[in-house]
Amino acid sequence: MNLKDKLAAQRIYMLLGALFITSLVVSNLIFQKFFYWYPFDIEIFGSKLFEISVGILPYPITFLITDLISEIYGKKRANEVVIAGIFASLFSLLIIYASNTVSATTWSPVDNNMFSTVFGNTVLAVFASMMAYLFAQFVDIQIYHFWKRLTKGKHLWLRNNFSTFLSQFVDTFTVVGLLCLFDIIAWDKFLGLLISGFLFKVLIALIDTPFLYLGVYLFRKRFKLKINEEIDLL
Repeated sequence: MNLKDKLAAQRIYMLLGALFITSLVVSNLIFQKFFYWYPFDIEIFGSKLFEISVGILPYPITFLITDLISEIYGKKRANEVVIAGIFASLFSLLIIYASNTVSATTWSPVDNNMFSTVFGNTVLAVFASMMAYLFAQFVDIQIYHFWKRLTKGKHLWLRNNFSTFLSQFVDTFTVVGLLCLFDIIAWDKFLGLLISGFLFKVLIALIDTPFLYLGVYLFRKRFKLKINEEIDLL
């Protein structure tokens, strides 16, 4: 690969990293709003199926991006993006904490109570999300590369879905459990939210598989990569 192609691959990697970090941080900020997606009118352990937080909407994008980076750039680069995401979450947490400590003016459109209601639990939420994220993303990357080695770069759908299913369960179980532990969500909602969140993420993982295939195809065509070949960045 010539220098021009390596620079192009570097720019794309940075763009994917930016999308990953944005999706992660935003999901931590908007988690307190819950909605009910009702393709089926089913109740599980006291909660409606797919009664879930809006924070779950951008989160599956992070797994699609890490799988794409793992496939094209390798395990090391995928882990680097995960670490960058942890740093970004901690930095956003620091900004929110500082913003919450200063008093609003009398004419401020958002007063202290409103700000605290929306962002007051964010410190705990980001901690819970980061714990879940840390476990889930590293599990996803490890399993993805296990299947990649085992299949010698073939059967992309297999490693994409198998790695995501397990990592998404780890993520959902950890974050819902910690939110219940911190009394942000009642324990009687635990099983319902766990099952709803996991099934929703599994559904999204199945839907995003064609997009992973498309991304890998475009990369291989643009950079003339063979099956199981990875880009070595500068």
